[in-house]
Amino acid sequence: MEKRSMTIAGHRTSVALEAEFWTAIEALAARRGLSLAALVAEIDGARSPARNLASALRVAALIDAAGSPPPA
Repeated sequence: MEKRSMTIAGHRTSVALEAEFWTAIEALAARRGLSLAALVAEIDGARSPARNLASALRVAALIDAAGSPPPA
């Protein structure tokens, strides 16, 4: 697990993901022309309150890898 800290919506947070998921999330951010923090903030803002941020990032990476549109 690799833990990273960033500021999202004005507050500091840390997220621990496997290195492979960080690689996928970084690639997604680059393709979308976003910084890593901006993409994480976008995913954070769209996630269900029942899903933690690490899980939401993993799901976003999997959806991107599958070429599917994100869930509504």
